[in-house]
Amino acid sequence: MYIPPHFKVADRTVADLLAGAVTGDLVTATPSGPTATFLPVLYEPEVGERGAFLGHLARANEQWRLPTLGEGLLILHGPDAYVSPSWYPSKAEHGKVVPTWDYLVVHVYGRLVVHDDMAWLESLVRRLTTRHEAGREAPWSVDDAPASFVQAQLRAIVGIELVIERVEAKAKWSQNRPAPDVAGVIAGLEAAGEDHAAAALRAANRS
Repeated sequence: MYIPPHFKVADRTVADLLAGAVTGDLVTATPSGPTATFLPVLYEPEVGERGAFLGHLARANEQWRLPTLGEGLLILHGPDAYVSPSWYPSKAEHGKVVPTWDYLVVHVYGRLVVHDDMAWLESLVRRLTTRHEAGREAPWSVDDAPASFVQAQLRAIVGIELVIERVEAKAKWSQNRPAPDVAGVIAGLEAAGEDHAAAALRAANRS
C-alpha cells in the first residue's frame, strides 16, 4: 500500500486498530484468480509474533478450499468520507484545490490456516457472540438455541485463521493541508453528518 510519511500510522495506534477490528475483507490469490469474502473477525494477540485474526466462512464458500498463492490479506476499514474543495478556505485564495477522500484502512498480511474442527469453531462462535452481545439489555447466548441446531449450524461453517506476518496502515485525514483547510473540512463533515470521520480527522490533526 502506498503510504506517504504524513499518513503513516504509529505502531501503538496500529495495535489498537487490530484489537478493535470487528469485520474485514479476506482476500486470497488462488489458481482461479483473486477471491474475497467479507466476514466478522476476532483478533487473537497471543498467536505467533504479531497475533492472528480468527473468523469463519460458509462451508459452501469455495475460498477455504482453494490453494492460497502467497500471503492472505485481510482489509480492515475505518471511517471514510468525501472531502469537498468548497470546504477549504484556500479555495477562495487561489482556487488550486481538488476533491479528495479521507479514510482509514489497514492491510493485514499473513499465513492462512483452515480449522475444520467443531470444538475450535464453537469456541470462536461463542467468543464472537459474547463480544457483540455484551452490553445489550437481554444478550443472546449460544445456549439459548437447541444444542442439535447449534451443532448443525457449526457443521455448515469452516474456521479461518490469518497468522499475521506484516501490517500496513494508512490514516489519510487531511494532514497534508494547512490548518485553516483542516478546520474547514471538520466543519464540512460535521455539517454533512459525517461525525465519525470528523472525529477521526480532529484526532489525527490534534497538536
